[in-house]
Amino acid sequence: MKEIIWQKGKTGMAALVITTIIYLAAIAGCVVGGMYELWVLFTVSMVVLCVGWIPYLGLRVIKPQEALVLTLFGKYIGTIKEEGFYYVNPFCSSVNPAANTKLNQSGDVKHTGNMSVSAEGVAVTMPADKKISLKLMTLNNNRQKINDCLGNPVEIGIAVTWRVVDTVKAVFDVDNYKEYLSLQCDSALRNIVRIYPYDIAPNVDTTGDGVADEGSLRGSGEVVAARIRDEIQQKVQIAGLEIVETRITYLAYAPEIAAVMLQRQQASAIIDARKMIVDGAVGMVEMALERLSENKTVELDEERKAAMVSNLLVVLCGNHDAQPVVNSGSLY
Repeated sequence: MKEIIWQKGKTGMAALVITTIIYLAAIAGCVVGGMYELWVLFTVSMVVLCVGWIPYLGLRVIKPQEALVLTLFGKYIGTIKEEGFYYVNPFCSSVNPAANTKLNQSGDVKHTGNMSVSAEGVAVTMPADKKISLKLMTLNNNRQKINDCLGNPVEIGIAVTWRVVDTVKAVFDVDNYKEYLSLQCDSALRNIVRIYPYDIAPNVDTTGDGVADEGSLRGSGEVVAARIRDEIQQKVQIAGLEIVETRITYLAYAPEIAAVMLQRQQASAIIDARKMIVDGAVGMVEMALERLSENKTVELDEERKAAMVSNLLVVLCGNHDAQPVVNSGSLY
């Protein structure tokens, strides 16, 4: 079904004025007909008063970035997208299956009506607004626990910026476009996250070209978000929605393995630090032996060189300050 843009002009004010004048004339006709016993005038005026409120049902006010999908006895007749005051057939009905669906910031989908309180203190459900918002909206999806490509459970949340671009598809091609979007976000997130490891891992192909790469959820956030956006856009195209942007808002290991992964990261950091300390210490020992040899400060045999290297490495690589021992005797 193709979207039909309303082209009949903004005639709401003219219809309001004409209908009001006719209604006031009918009131005057009832008064005059009753006073002067003009029963034909009185009868016609009463009929107009009884049905004269019906044209008021055709008045529609559209704000900027709003749309109204109209049907007449079940047939789609057009969509009003431009702001203004319109008059349509009073028997037209507005259609918006997602009018009562609220996508909260938590990402939950809730069905709620517009609640008001009556004079007796009773909550009354008011009819929901049938207009469709064309503004940019953000779905802050709930955090999900998903296994990455290595089987490690991770928790991840995304924020999806979206808008309606085709009102006919949104209303008639899916049952509820907001619920449809929320479910497709969950599905796309799972499909993409399971391709990547949380951190860089060897022999993992994340691009599908058969070559191992360094892609990861933590290090390739922009690439992952772009792939999630493309995946969601492909799924919601049928609903007339456009996915403008997708961002990862939360990423962490699941609580049950977070402590173990923290120990692993700490161990890796300690190994890297030790490697750097040893490399530096070996370089300093080599430099010390070269300087002693060049300046001929002292002549050391191989056994004394080995003892010196051992002592220097212990001092440079130790976790605590060394306690010096002064030798006041002979070197040998």
